[in-house]
Amino acid sequence: MPELALLVLVIAAAIGFGVVNGFNDAANSVAASIGSRAISPRNAIILAAFCNFAGAATGLAVAETIGKGILVSEAISYVTVIAGLVAVIIWGTIATRLGLPISISHSFITGLAAAGVAVVGWEAVIWNVLERIGVSVVAAPTLGFIGGFALMVVLLWAFRQSAPARMRIVFSRLQWLTTAFLAYTHGKNDGQMPIGVIAMALIIYYKQIGQFGQAATVWDEIALNGNLWWVIIVSALAISSGIAMGGWRVIKTVGVKITALQPIHGFATQASAAIVIEIASHLGIPVSTTHCATAATMGVGATKRLSAVRWGVTRNIVLAWVLTFPICGALGWVIASLLKLAF
Repeated sequence: MPELALLVLVIAAAIGFGVVNGFNDAANSVAASIGSRAISPRNAIILAAFCNFAGAATGLAVAETIGKGILVSEAISYVTVIAGLVAVIIWGTIATRLGLPISISHSFITGLAAAGVAVVGWEAVIWNVLERIGVSVVAAPTLGFIGGFALMVVLLWAFRQSAPARMRIVFSRLQWLTTAFLAYTHGKNDGQMPIGVIAMALIIYYKQIGQFGQAATVWDEIALNGNLWWVIIVSALAISSGIAMGGWRVIKTVGVKITALQPIHGFATQASAAIVIEIASHLGIPVSTTHCATAATMGVGATKRLSAVRWGVTRNIVLAWVLTFPICGALGWVIASLLKLAF
């Protein structure tokens, strides 16, 4: 297949990856505001789509981690990139259909790493970066749960003498801000992943056609010169389009099934999750926004009483998080092995 056709194929797959990301992760931004009935579903989705676009177009720290921090340069090829993308698209679509919020970032990283192993061997993976991401697998939901629980306790104490009706009005309005902030941080973290993928594809393309200098400056062109601005715009539009489609089964799981939410609970959930994600984005760590937001919902619900959280639902969610790694790893390895025969 001609090099240009392969490049277009990878870019198309990266766009599909962004759409699936937004489709499953829409719940991260809007579930709490819809579940608490602070914002209508239509307005929440529109707000989240715009703010995710803004976040995806801001900064490149996570994009660089995805683009050149997972695999050694010798392992980055059309085969490994396509295999990683197809793996996450398959698993993300299945999970969304089942109403399960999963980590799209961890799905892609696992699929890409396994594809690199299938093509080059174990030395394909930059293990120290993967270890740093692995720490976030535990840290992100832990911080999300603790943050949601702690902030909710503070709010309950601070407004203990306030009229419930008045608090509902105040926090319903405040949830417009937290929904926007959480959507922005989601775009700034997960929304940058297609940028990293397209940058990888451009680097492969320039090397294959012999323009090594061009390959070396792809990141400079995106980050400094702005000549490849379309990469950022296309990626941001992809994830915003996915969010605009909804992902209603996942929204129902996170916003309604885990625990009953009032506007004050929704505010605490979104604010605590957004803070954790924003810090991770600045550090260039592609954390699971799903883990943060879902765990924060659990933490907020636990402040009422432990039985207020439907632990059967959370058990299924955590099981999906765990299964993400072997499923996407297996998919990435098998797809890369098959593509290796074709190419």
